[in-house]
Amino acid sequence: MGSADSKLNFRKAVIQLTTKTQPVEATDDAFWDQFWADTATSVQDVFALVPAAEIRAVREESPSNLATLCYKAVEKLVQGAESGCHSEKEKQIVLNCSRLLTRVLPYIFEDPDWRGFFWSTVPGAGRAGQGDDDDENARPLAESLLLAIADLLFCPDFTVQSHRRSTVDSAEDVHSLDSCEYIWEAGVGFAHSPQPNYIHDLNRMELLKLLLTCFSEAMYLPPAPDSGSTNPWVQFFCSTENRHALPLFTSLLNTVCAYDPVGYGIPYNHLLFSDYREPLVEEAAQVLIVTLDHDSATSTSPTVDGTTTGTAMDDTDPPGPENLFVNYLSRIHREEDFQFILKGIARLLSNPLLQTYLPNSTKKIQFHQELLVLFWKLCDFNKKFLFFVLKSSDVLDILVPILYFLNDARADHSRVGLMHIGVFILLLLSGERNFGVRLNKPYSVRVPMDIPVFTGTHADLLIVVFHKIITSGHQRLQPLFDCLLTIVVNVSPYLKSLSMVAANKLLHLLEAFSTTWFLFSAAQNHHLVFFLLEAFNNIIQYQFDGNSNLVYAIIRKRSVFHQLANLPADPPAIHKALQRRRRPPESLSRTGSQEGASMEGSRPAAPAEPGTLKTSLVATPGIDKLTEKSQVSEDGTLRSLEPMSQQSSAEGSPATEEPDQAWREQRRLSSTSASGQWNPTSEWVLSWKSKLPLQTIMRLLQVLVPQVEKICIDKGLTDESEILRFLQHGTLVGLLPVPHPILIRKYQANSGTAMWFRTYMWGVIYLRNVDPPVWYDTDVKLFEIQRV
Repeated sequence: MGSADSKLNFRKAVIQLTTKTQPVEATDDAFWDQFWADTATSVQDVFALVPAAEIRAVREESPSNLATLCYKAVEKLVQGAESGCHSEKEKQIVLNCSRLLTRVLPYIFEDPDWRGFFWSTVPGAGRAGQGDDDDENARPLAESLLLAIADLLFCPDFTVQSHRRSTVDSAEDVHSLDSCEYIWEAGVGFAHSPQPNYIHDLNRMELLKLLLTCFSEAMYLPPAPDSGSTNPWVQFFCSTENRHALPLFTSLLNTVCAYDPVGYGIPYNHLLFSDYREPLVEEAAQVLIVTLDHDSATSTSPTVDGTTTGTAMDDTDPPGPENLFVNYLSRIHREEDFQFILKGIARLLSNPLLQTYLPNSTKKIQFHQELLVLFWKLCDFNKKFLFFVLKSSDVLDILVPILYFLNDARADHSRVGLMHIGVFILLLLSGERNFGVRLNKPYSVRVPMDIPVFTGTHADLLIVVFHKIITSGHQRLQPLFDCLLTIVVNVSPYLKSLSMVAANKLLHLLEAFSTTWFLFSAAQNHHLVFFLLEAFNNIIQYQFDGNSNLVYAIIRKRSVFHQLANLPADPPAIHKALQRRRRPPESLSRTGSQEGASMEGSRPAAPAEPGTLKTSLVATPGIDKLTEKSQVSEDGTLRSLEPMSQQSSAEGSPATEEPDQAWREQRRLSSTSASGQWNPTSEWVLSWKSKLPLQTIMRLLQVLVPQVEKICIDKGLTDESEILRFLQHGTLVGLLPVPHPILIRKYQANSGTAMWFRTYMWGVIYLRNVDPPVWYDTDVKLFEIQRV
């Protein structure tokens, strides 16, 4: 039958369904088969021919017909899974039912009265009336649907290659089939790479789209503060009830990590044949991150010890979380598996950067946000993977793309979520000493970026990009400043030699953050000054020898430190500073920072196109909730500093420990006026001013400034290279205060970030699924859809 005819018949069936006020019997096959038996409609057709208004009308006016449609469609999928879908007709029925359910499910989720429908049992409709025992018949519809999808994803000649030579054999028996032999792609735990098959990829994609739609019930619930609410669809699908959990987890992970958008390594190859793999890879990445949506703060994570060889999963650990996907992810442990995953993710994240060398030479992928969520989950749930990433300079292949995305998105309101996840990943990495050490590797890759040209290390790149975000990003990024500077503090004790460009950028930030109008205009702003001083102290105390550029920059900007030491705290001075705030606030931008020319070939970071859709995000926890303080002891091990120990100011404790009390006090000391306007008081200023950790820098200036001035007078010098040479050979041994212990603020899992990740991830999935637009114009509750 021609496709025009089949569309017509399908549309006729839809109209009948919406106009029938009487319930249609479930046994009326002649009626129900019109929806899936004789039609060849694409998923786009289904979306066009089943308008939203009509689905809602059936839901309101003839609910029993909508219920029957759903359960008949599920029944067909179950039958297909049971029989193994040998004929073309059966395959077509499965695809049609799958598309129809993808269309209808969001409208069931958006109505609270319908939400329990799929979890209720349909009398007598358990297993396609095959007279199974009663328990099996009592399966909720959701479970039957999920198990059928899982079976169909490993269905020979439909979604996987058949292993049988002869078609005379009744093809592989679906029930005895070991799906671990049918994993979709080589990689973790599987060595054989099956022949690519376009049709199988398309069929997998349709089923994964339906699976993702099942999981999307989460979008229709408002963000709950206690993110302990598990998604029942994900919970069941990732449980031992699903016999394909392991091969499906492995198939999804390997499909993503093995994907090479270049097209077999030959530039421009993707132009020769359309790449049908990418949509499958995207869908796989989205399903994977949703199955891994699991609050690690509230659950026991498997420990890191014990390795066994021979299996991809580490069996020596305690059982770990119920969610098998999280469990499997946390137990991957073989070096070659880690290498495969890391190389794959780095290759895909670097893809948008390659575009800038040879424009259009490779297919530009769009799913970097999903990849960043996946990378985050890997590091968060599998500590061995995190240590592997940091063991070699391969971590820089993740760092550079993240810095590229951060710099590129800094002016774009629709990409605030991307900025956050990039910064969260760097915060997580910066809690490990090895990350700081790796940053000393020279940066030679020249990805065109809209930043000043510099010669130096990856640490310089990080500082220059962070400076650019802070001084020329948009207002909504201000909550990230604490995180950005915490990362700088965490890596500072390990930075062997900052370039002059990076040193000047750090001092420019200090200059901008220590103006009185900025310090007094919000309760938390002085934290930023504390972070920068702590970073300078770490470098001076632990890496003085290689850092003559920074020491020189500190000497040149010494007035900033003197002003901080003499910060006025009397009411008239505070009042005067705040008067300046009444005028439009000065942006932190170019003032006093010599902006060199940007790199060749780079484009300025652009704001979002007007009308761009974005999804709202929940607020992220403050830096004190996001991180936990640890002290590095002599042998390099970390000792957690519990809040109790921060109360006593033992001598030798870093000055930044003490502001904790001050910050707790500040609410008491400052008054918030009726208008909600922040009003700093003298007591408040003094409470933290006295704790500014300036001793080390003041001592350094006291010793070095007279010597530098003497050189300039003696040699009539204005040439900085001579001064730098003097500083390189200088030493402050015995002249500085006793080095303070190194303090690291490590990311700690918490419910706040778990909720943030959930809203961010679903927002990305909502916006990226436009063809067909699965969730558009449905009543989602997890976030708001806004236009820029």
